[in-house]
Amino acid sequence: MSLEARVRRLEDLHEIGQLRARYCQLLDDGHWDDLVELFTPEGAFIGLSEVRGRDNLRAFFPGLQEGALEAWWHFSSNETIELAGDEATGQTWLDQPCVVEGRAHIAAGRYADKMRRCDDGRWRFVERKVSFFFWSPLEDGWESGRFDYAAAVAAADARTLERRADTPTAP
Repeated sequence: MSLEARVRRLEDLHEIGQLRARYCQLLDDGHWDDLVELFTPEGAFIGLSEVRGRDNLRAFFPGLQEGALEAWWHFSSNETIELAGDEATGQTWLDQPCVVEGRAHIAAGRYADKMRRCDDGRWRFVERKVSFFFWSPLEDGWESGRFDYAAAVAAADARTLERRADTPTAP
């Protein structure tokens, strides 16, 4: 791999990391117009719902706070990125304290991302899919596969549910 190709790869990895960080910051701060610009025009968010296209995303994200979910903070880590030219995939782990109906909750999960370098040179999400390991009131504690926020069940992590089904329970 040439030096130029290696530098471009490092720049791409950095830009994708920044894309993911901006997503969390813009979502948490409620900057909806800037948030949807992080997606391709046909981009999708999948998880609590499946939403495609910037206009639909623009309506969806602020609508999340119109129900029981009052506030949230997204902390992501353990990022993986697989680059293939102008396409990329990867996962990011999510720690999400939030407030549901006035009660502190804790949720954790992962994002599975498909990203593309667009004609303007910027990396954007083609698809961002969230799945949750658990979502529970903080004072009640948590356990893998527990969902005390009904909307999160639609985005339950399949691997977590498989492991939980195979786990013996104490009598």
